[in-house]
Amino acid sequence: MNKWFKHIGLAIALLFSAVCFANGGELAQVEQSDAQMWAQLKDGATGYTTSQSEFHAQPINTYDLRVLTLRSDWLAPALMAALFGMIIIFVLFIKVNGISTLHHGFSGKLVHRWSKFDVSIHWLGAIPCLLLILTGLTLLAGRFFFQPWLGEGFWAGLVYGAKQIHDVMAFPFMIGWALMTVLWAKNQLPKMYDVKWFMVVGGYINFGPFKGKHPDAGFANAGEKMWFWAFALFGLVISASGMLLLFPNLFEPSRTLSLIALVLHSVSAIVICAFSIVHIFMATVMSEGGMECMVSGYCDENWASQHHNLWFDEIKANGTLKYKE
Repeated sequence: MNKWFKHIGLAIALLFSAVCFANGGELAQVEQSDAQMWAQLKDGATGYTTSQSEFHAQPINTYDLRVLTLRSDWLAPALMAALFGMIIIFVLFIKVNGISTLHHGFSGKLVHRWSKFDVSIHWLGAIPCLLLILTGLTLLAGRFFFQPWLGEGFWAGLVYGAKQIHDVMAFPFMIGWALMTVLWAKNQLPKMYDVKWFMVVGGYINFGPFKGKHPDAGFANAGEKMWFWAFALFGLVISASGMLLLFPNLFEPSRTLSLIALVLHSVSAIVICAFSIVHIFMATVMSEGGMECMVSGYCDENWASQHHNLWFDEIKANGTLKYKE
């Protein structure tokens, strides 16, 4: 009986060895086939697809991996710094310097400055811009700064919601950007007196040799002009790159072009974010009476004469000065 068990065991062992050898041969063949395929792809082998894209015959879309490092190591922290860093700087600045008050107080007379249409297109661009900054921050930098502190389910829902809001808000932002750029450009042209405005920091410093300085300014001061042209330029870049990223099936970009668009989109977002924080602080906190302009379209007469004296003198001289009744 023992001899039979030995023979059966030997047969099973030989059969197992044969199966393993056969499988090993198949795996070796698969590995060899995979190696040959990858070698052919690296050499530029092409295939067939129904796509009409410029890259339809290219199975692998190669790109520079350094772009991903740039996104994670530089762009994500830069956007965080543009938002939270600028907020911290302004809070400290106001703590030390104080705000720019109206030297003669509020006059009680409101001067017409912006039409209702202008106010509307301002908020058409401003509200989506803020939402795009917050959702863009989540999408670009969230996994590096927020995800480690959040649960997986909450993080997944947050990213999904941010992506949906970001995609939808892109359209009103672009409409607002286009209208503001076209309609407001005529009042944003640089003048020689803008140089003096920068030399005394707009008259917003309340100590040292800058204290009490009130440089000339037209309808827009030099700081507002700089913000306008930054918004116009980088708004164009962020809109164009955003469309490329939002509709890849329409434009069918290469992987490299998509990554370049992502980098340009992120850099433009960083610039607009930093300028937006400055703009918001200047309008709501730093300049007493400034926020009223974009709420009602009117500004106090003393605010107009103190911050935009050349414009105020002009509308008085040409008879277009209009008070709120």
